[in-house]
Amino acid sequence: MKFPDLILLSTRAFITRPMRTSLTVLGVSVGIGTVLFLVSLGYGLQNMVLNKITTADALLSLDVYPGSSELMALDQGQTKKISEIKEVVETSQLINFAAQINFGDLTGDCLVKAIKPSFFRLGGINPAGGELFSDNDNYGAVLSAAGAKLFNINPELAIGQSITLNLFISSLNEEGAEEIKTIPRADKYIIRGITDDENSSYIYVSADSLADLEINNYSQLKVKVSNEQRLEQVKNELTGLGFFVSSLSETINQAKSIFRVIKIILALFGLLALVVSAIGMFNTMTVTLLERINEIGILRSIGASADDIRLLFLVEAFLMGFLGGLGGIIFGYLGGEIANLGLNIIAQSFGGQPLDLFYSPPWFVGFIIIFSTVIGLLTGVFPSHRASKLNPLEALRYK
Repeated sequence: MKFPDLILLSTRAFITRPMRTSLTVLGVSVGIGTVLFLVSLGYGLQNMVLNKITTADALLSLDVYPGSSELMALDQGQTKKISEIKEVVETSQLINFAAQINFGDLTGDCLVKAIKPSFFRLGGINPAGGELFSDNDNYGAVLSAAGAKLFNINPELAIGQSITLNLFISSLNEEGAEEIKTIPRADKYIIRGITDDENSSYIYVSADSLADLEINNYSQLKVKVSNEQRLEQVKNELTGLGFFVSSLSETINQAKSIFRVIKIILALFGLLALVVSAIGMFNTMTVTLLERINEIGILRSIGASADDIRLLFLVEAFLMGFLGGLGGIIFGYLGGEIANLGLNIIAQSFGGQPLDLFYSPPWFVGFIIIFSTVIGLLTGVFPSHRASKLNPLEALRYK
């Protein structure tokens, strides 16, 4: 049987039985669309969460903390030693101060984090409002949302306001006892941005603005490694030196593992709809076989082989599966866009920010088409086998 004749005979069902064939394709489309919709939701949630907590530089950075031994303090000497490690390309320190913030006539306890601006980049810190301070902005500050609420002010309204600090610095007196000194800072800081942290009250300020205090011990060090493959090597080296080391990439990998499970669960719900549509397609192919027994007898009597008959039904199942996959992609995409639009309208009505909750990786879209086509072929295997085994004489006498 020539290929054009094969295609023509395989598509007859779309002409002679358009309603039934269209409903079968629609059923497959709904099943495939449900899978795409739910899995795209899983990918969208993953991207939304991970994009908020990380940047490219943050994934290559290690968080280094002082060790339990006094010899493992993070001072300038140790920082220089760490920066000389072959695979380390950049370091950025943080110093914590207990402090009070003076905001107009109000005063509140807060943690001051003195940093270099590079710490934002290496830590994957992005402002929820406003902007981060730069190298040339020694008296810019970034306040947490919880810090703004400490003064009963909307975080967005805090941007541009000025504050002063009273730092509490511990030191050892002549007798070796620890004592706390209060150091008022006359300089005013301007709040440039707000982070979205509503759990902890803290403020980032430039370390250069506190350089006169000559603090040599750091609370934390960000260490950027040359590439991802060297992260574990440098981490082990720093741990061997006695420092406590963690990395954001570990948190990201754990989050990805959780989202992987979520996507599998969502896909399983979608597969239930796909199984139902596959059963409907199998039923359609079986009914088609019964209706075309006489036709099969005629084809066999004029020279069509059993393999031609088998191929005829397989191509028909292939086309329905393929078209169902294309329809499923359209349904899944439109469903995601409509759901996303509705959620964003609701979010904006409550003062929230627009979000993109759906993302369909190109490879998954391609996989969906192949998968639906394979499902179509599988549902056509049994009817095609039965059709190829029919006796031509009995097929001609069938009523």
